[in-house]
Amino acid sequence: MRTDTPQTIYRKDYTPPSDWVDTVEMGFDLDPEVTRVATRLTMRRNAESRNKSLVLYGEALELVALRMNGKPVSKRGYTLGNGTLEIFNAPDKVTLEIETALRPAQNTSLMGLYVSNGNFFTQCEAEGFRKITFFPDRPDVMAKYTVMLRADKQTYPVLLSNGNLIEEGDLGDGRHYAVWEDPFKKPSYLFALVAGNLVCQEETYRLRSGREVLLQVWVEDGNLDKTQHAMESLKNSIAWDVDRWGLELDLDRFMIVAVGDFNMGAMENKGLNIFNTKYVLANPRIATDTDYAGIESVVGHEYFHNWTGNRVTCRDWFQLSLKEGLTVFRDQEFSADMIGTASGRAVKRIEDVRVLRQAQFPEDAGPMAHPVRPDSYVEINNFYTVTVYEKGSEVVRMYQTLLGRDGFRKGMDLYFERHDGQAVACDDFRAAMADANGRDLTQFELWYSQAGTPRVKVDTHYNESLQSYEITLSQSCPPTPGQAKKLPFHIPVAVGLLDSSGRDMPLHLDGPGQHAEGATTVVLELTQDQQTFCFSHVLEKPVPSVLRDFSAPVVLEIEYSDAELAFLMANDSDPFNRWEAGQRLATRRMLQLVQAVQQGQALDEDALGDNILIESFRATLNDTALDPAFREFELTLPTETVISKKMDVIHPQSKHALRQIL
Repeated sequence: MRTDTPQTIYRKDYTPPSDWVDTVEMGFDLDPEVTRVATRLTMRRNAESRNKSLVLYGEALELVALRMNGKPVSKRGYTLGNGTLEIFNAPDKVTLEIETALRPAQNTSLMGLYVSNGNFFTQCEAEGFRKITFFPDRPDVMAKYTVMLRADKQTYPVLLSNGNLIEEGDLGDGRHYAVWEDPFKKPSYLFALVAGNLVCQEETYRLRSGREVLLQVWVEDGNLDKTQHAMESLKNSIAWDVDRWGLELDLDRFMIVAVGDFNMGAMENKGLNIFNTKYVLANPRIATDTDYAGIESVVGHEYFHNWTGNRVTCRDWFQLSLKEGLTVFRDQEFSADMIGTASGRAVKRIEDVRVLRQAQFPEDAGPMAHPVRPDSYVEINNFYTVTVYEKGSEVVRMYQTLLGRDGFRKGMDLYFERHDGQAVACDDFRAAMADANGRDLTQFELWYSQAGTPRVKVDTHYNESLQSYEITLSQSCPPTPGQAKKLPFHIPVAVGLLDSSGRDMPLHLDGPGQHAEGATTVVLELTQDQQTFCFSHVLEKPVPSVLRDFSAPVVLEIEYSDAELAFLMANDSDPFNRWEAGQRLATRRMLQLVQAVQQGQALDEDALGDNILIESFRATLNDTALDPAFREFELTLPTETVISKKMDVIHPQSKHALRQIL
């Protein structure tokens, strides 16, 4: 039984590393019982550090040998214990040679190097590399790696690691070797190796620049016929990253390994992505559309980390959303672009917002609420949450909403120009967006530091004589643990106005703001507790379409009549709000029916009252211009979970009965 008290780590206590690592050379003699690892580090002291000792982290390791600048370090020259190796009186520049022994077959933590089903795997995020060798195992220490793997050739015919394969051959004693070189700096959490009995599908792929690269999908024997969709998804991801962001694959090869024994789901190790088979394999005879879409999304997500997470990584684990939120946004955009049509893109947007509302909003409202960039943690693995990932992606999306697609791309370009090969913070990303577009995004930082889901209330007023239309927005955010009072967020609220024929009105927003005169969608920037925005030249009372494309992760409070919801459901040019109107209308009718059942009224077609909901469904079903998947979403009733959240007293039988009649 553990009796030690867990230590709380605070973001405010961050200090840069005392020493930098320039190069890492590693040699592995792989054996399940005892694997020996020889590591050579070239290190230099951080000029800002006053620490004269080298402090390296290590867990469950046997220290076999330790040399500094070619000379053995005596036992008086270091201390070993409590997960650290401290070497005294180290010079400013040092070559450190470390030999360790570890026992992969006994490593049941599945972090570091372990054996499963006879194969070797690694998992180093967040702090697994310290179970392989002693190292300053933190994400802001980035180095270039060269790795030699040696193992029995018959048992482990495949030897893989990060980067490019530069040499391989036989050792003459039944063993063979492979040397891998990663030419780009990376943090230790992205180190990976795989050794075992695997087979692969491979293709030579020509990049947009004309350079040819080798793509490989490695699997266990018997699964090769299920890899084609993963390969196509990888190629689509590579092409999309160039077309959308100008980011080309930087290695000579890219490898996917998919095995049933990998417990982390998926991991973006540089050039060697490792997956559980669930996220890669698809049998064409039985796989569903959902299976194919999921594979495309996950393969894309891990590939996109090559730039957003690998080439530019996070300074510390408090900045986890810098790589994960940004990469979730990128994989969402990739999946939406693969669909193509506006209503098809909306299908992906609806799916993502459903996850946010069903999983992240409750987290924000509960005792485990925390900001996108947490202030403290006891165990970092507990912070791989829907807030860091999904809400983090919404924060990134708001930059694009505020700055426009072109402005966001300018910010991304500046981000990579400034920080390629660096470990940075969320504030550095925000600064790149602001500087590239000449915007003050100081207040936007609150999305990173404040927990909770803001609520935005909408009030409207039409002045027929002045032909003006006012939208008043008010924001509030409930208290969360440790944050009783919240400052106003910077909230982008995308709006449009529909005339009586269902067409978008050209918008003329009074006062300063970044919007195109006559545009049909305008982003209102809510930065105070309450603000009023006035539109002129509004010739008739409009129906407002508010929070288009779910432009901010908020709860929207706005009053619509049934007729207005049906009107939006039939006419709104924004597909997300078209779906949202249908959900609001269906929810309202279902709650009315539940109340009728609870009062003992007969539940039949007459109980539906007017046919406004049915007619709205009929209009959607007959609109062949809509993507079929979008029509399916439009015709899907709100879940019983959604209905339950609107009820004071939950009555399961009533909910089930009304769904049956509808």
